[in-house]
Amino acid sequence: MSIYVGNLSYSVKEEDLTKVFAEYGAVKRVQLPKDRETGRVRGFGFVEMETAAEEEAAIQALDGAEWMGRVMKVNKARPKDSQGY
Repeated sequence: MSIYVGNLSYSVKEEDLTKVFAEYGAVKRVQLPKDRETGRVRGFGFVEMETAAEEEAAIQALDGAEWMGRVMKVNKARPKDSQGY
């Protein structure tokens, strides 16, 4: 499973997100999609953790939390539909 993290600062780095989520368990992977034209982070990302329990703890603790001047939206990532949206 993957965690969706939305409403992120455009200056966030993968290391920053890893540190925040590491408080709740082992982080396996962090992805921050970038805009193709500008190369800038798009304001959301995905985090994968070792266990479902760690992911659930992070979601409960961080959804609605203020970080880097923004209120994060944190929930279970939904798979892309067949159209890629």
